[in-house]
Amino acid sequence: MLALGCDHGGYELMQEVKKHLDEQGIAYKDLGCYSTESVNYPDYAHKVGEAIQSGECEQGILICGTGIGISIAANKMKGIRAALCSDCYSAQMTREHNNANVLAMGGRVLGTGLALKIVDTFLATPFSDEDRHKARIAMLED
Repeated sequence: MLALGCDHGGYELMQEVKKHLDEQGIAYKDLGCYSTESVNYPDYAHKVGEAIQSGECEQGILICGTGIGISIAANKMKGIRAALCSDCYSAQMTREHNNANVLAMGGRVLGTGLALKIVDTFLATPFSDEDRHKARIAMLED
């Protein structure tokens, strides 16, 4: 299951992501926010991170205005590897090489079509499971 979180700057794009996931039958837990009213992005990054840390969700998607703040907040949490992606190649590589468990995007940066392709790429790409990548990821946990 996916954990979804956004702030007010990512709310509109998140609605498009949810429709896209619904069309594909992909299960998710919507952890907010629920309007364009101003909120604090770290709150939603933490909710998504906690859902992954607890094992309730395997991966997450976070969206704020630029994707920067919400990815920084998520990456401060143990075991969370959030990658800010604005293109499909980055989404593919962060899954293959970094085993990223959270995709971050900027709602004020990306158009809907590209954002949905990035989501699809992130979700469809497995971790390479190569020893060199495992070793590098382990270094992040120390």
